[in-house]
Amino acid sequence: MRHLLNTLFITSEDIYLSLDGENVVANREGQAVARYPLHMLSGILSFSYSGASPALMGACAQREIGLTFCTPRGKFLARVSGESSGNVLLRRMQYRMADDPAQSCLIARNMIFGKVYNTRWSMERTQRDHGLRIDGAALSGASRVLKDLLPLINAETSLDSLRGLEGAGASAYFQVLDHMILNDKETFSFQGRTRRPPLDPFNALLSFSYSLLANDCASALESVGLDSYVGFLHRDRPGRTSLALDLMEELRPCLADRFVLTLVNNRVVNADSFQYREGGAVLMRDDARRTFLRAWQERKRKTITHPYLGEKLPWGLVPYIQALLLARYIRGDLDAYPPFLWK
Repeated sequence: MRHLLNTLFITSEDIYLSLDGENVVANREGQAVARYPLHMLSGILSFSYSGASPALMGACAQREIGLTFCTPRGKFLARVSGESSGNVLLRRMQYRMADDPAQSCLIARNMIFGKVYNTRWSMERTQRDHGLRIDGAALSGASRVLKDLLPLINAETSLDSLRGLEGAGASAYFQVLDHMILNDKETFSFQGRTRRPPLDPFNALLSFSYSLLANDCASALESVGLDSYVGFLHRDRPGRTSLALDLMEELRPCLADRFVLTLVNNRVVNADSFQYREGGAVLMRDDARRTFLRAWQERKRKTITHPYLGEKLPWGLVPYIQALLLARYIRGDLDAYPPFLWK
């Protein structure tokens, strides 16, 4: 079983990473300010423009430590990888299936089924835990819409129609997401999804969590030998990790959205956590980003019983387990891809 090691997050824009023996060294203006043992890390995620040394890149690739570069706002830039893991036959089968719309739909519909199921369960949990503080009728109505979509998704054979069903589910969910925000409504409200850039604090949190989750999914897929750039629902686009976007669909409600709701409802972030730019863009401040990342790591360490395997494991390993199950299906070891159904 893969171990959940630490992810090193570099949030300062002026930090340059280098290698010293078996350690990652964080440098500012030529001076070492911190060092971290490589053997304790499963990944490095840098939000700095300063970059990293070729020696460190090579060491990370050799040790299968994911090294990813993003802008300070969380936009993906590049990922360092070594030789492709897994055998070539697995990837060749992945490419054949991705080129076949019917086979692609068999996988994609299970992922979307998982997304709608988990979205509905998240709403049901809010009703159960905070029934007196929310508009129960609105959430109940949206929950019924999602419930009615599940058998339609499960029977769908067209990718275009599947995208339509997914869109209908997302619309029903986003119409009531604001009701799930329980504190500081003056700062945090949700009137619709905005991105590139986000136009309100809640969307800024969502965008950042989606960037982190997409990176985790891409690393998980590459670690089991799959090509994270070749998807089944999200089609090929240069520079886009389409399969990672596919995989994260079923994990958005329970790993990203629910996490952001917890931060807001527990008052971990507040109005002072954001900066407002001309043009309407809303960005997280550096200290808020560090708070977010610490909480993200803590969330990944919490345990859950995997609904398919029946084993207890940290939340942070869920993307890896789902990538492993997807690889087993593509190899022909499973009759169908089992989505993660949150319980």
